Amino acid sequence: MIENIAVRLTSLWGWRRLAMAALMGALSALAMPPFFAFPVLFLTLPGLIWLLDGASEGEGGRIGPALGAAFAIGWAFGMGYFLAGTYWIGAPFLVEFDSFGWAMPLALVLFPAGLALFPALACAGARLYWKPGWPRIVVLALAWTLAGLLRGHIFTGLPWNLIGYGFTGSPQLLQSVSVIGIYGLTLLAVLLSGAPAALGDVDPAASGARPWLFPALMVAVFALLFAGGALRLSGAPAAYVDGVSLRIVHPNIDQIEKWKPENRNRILELMLDLSDRAVSPEHSGVADANVLIWPEVALPFLLLEDDNARSAIAALLPPQTRLFTGAIIREKVAAGQPAKFYNGLLVIDDTGALTGRYDKVHLVPFGEFLPFQEALESIGLRQLTRLRGGFTPGPGPKVMAMEGLPPFSPLVCYEAIFPGAVTPPGARPAWLLNVTNDAWFGNSTGPRQHFQQARVRAVEEGLPLVRAANAGISAVIDPYGRIIRAMGMNRRGVVDSALPAALPTTVFARFGLIPLFIFIGGLSGLLFISRRG
Repeated sequence: MIENIAVRLTSLWGWRRLAMAALMGALSALAMPPFFAFPVLFLTLPGLIWLLDGASEGEGGRIGPALGAAFAIGWAFGMGYFLAGTYWIGAPFLVEFDSFGWAMPLALVLFPAGLALFPALACAGARLYWKPGWPRIVVLALAWTLAGLLRGHIFTGLPWNLIGYGFTGSPQLLQSVSVIGIYGLTLLAVLLSGAPAALGDVDPAASGARPWLFPALMVAVFALLFAGGALRLSGAPAAYVDGVSLRIVHPNIDQIEKWKPENRNRILELMLDLSDRAVSPEHSGVADANVLIWPEVALPFLLLEDDNARSAIAALLPPQTRLFTGAIIREKVAAGQPAKFYNGLLVIDDTGALTGRYDKVHLVPFGEFLPFQEALESIGLRQLTRLRGGFTPGPGPKVMAMEGLPPFSPLVCYEAIFPGAVTPPGARPAWLLNVTNDAWFGNSTGPRQHFQQARVRAVEEGLPLVRAANAGISAVIDPYGRIIRAMGMNRRGVVDSALPAALPTTVFARFGLIPLFIFIGGLSGLLFISRRG
């Protein structure tokens, strides 16, 4: 049966082949959060491999046409994958539809089309070293991982929905990222999911006398990953930092309503009311917390320039309690020059004074800044934030130290999706603080994907993650990725929790991508030996 499916897919040609690739890509998106239907990858990735087999045979073995066909198959697969997985990218254009609605169809098409270039490059690159049997599965996994690394770093980088995230719905499999990171898990995910393709080789000489050997080996690897994760979790009792009580405010304010001038004071009053709301005898208000956290750009005005708002915050905060809040910050410059704006995190003490500040480094293209600004503004384009010139990036990641609190690394919005970039080099904090506003994306899969990617950073680094979202998911996550407390979509309230304790430095936190590159080197060596043989 498997051979029959392989033959049918290999023989597809023209638009039917591309349509099948796009369908498989779209189905693969079901492996991503919030569905985590990762078994679908064991169907779609072998299918992709068989389509690529056809790209070799159908072009008569000539390298030029075969490369072009492999590129087209990879692009179609990627287009289906990203169109289904990131359909929510059009939602922000609905917030101010009169101004930006015209761009929504472009975003829905061009965004996945651009991201699909990376699977296309992976498939074309793999075709250069294509060899029947298990080697083609390995070479595709290597090429796919390298393309993912490129996607995560080129220009501003966007490592969104890497295939490895499909396996992170399992707490046991999730533990592997503490050693190999999400890129390493992506490599393993493609190897494991693509392994059934070896059973579809119709030519016995192509895969040797034992075509089942490679899939069996991958089953053993999968079992080892699962068992290792289970063992790690079995010896992981919950541990907390003494003397730290967190309260996260989850206001769930609609993005359209947030920036209406008439709602300015109402939103401040809502934030103050939620901050001091009694939810249980143990959590009777802000007096029971010494860390109060508001989400990204919690208030629709410049907090540092509003003395009345800071006075109201000071009146709310008990002694020794601090407010950590996302905010827009204006920095005045020389006369005649436009002011600089930052999307940042402010720390306000119980007197209303500013005691700490962090400015976001990774800005969202077209959302927070406009690439090629002068050229694009000349034809009428603007970024969604409407700030003239957009936001200015901060100087870099940092660890912030506050008296009476463990040091932490602040992350604003999607800064939490970048593996290995959530802490500054050479400085290890005791926890990660992520403030975000996922209201832009409504009740879609986007906020859920964002949350899961932030959760994976906690396991990679061995650090607890505290996440405050305006809309989306607010949570306290321990270093094993376990959700201690959370508030989900379409709810309004607070999350009260102790701060989980950090783990000793993980392999990934200490060595970064080095274990991955050792793994890549070992697999490349096996491929070299197989080709010589």
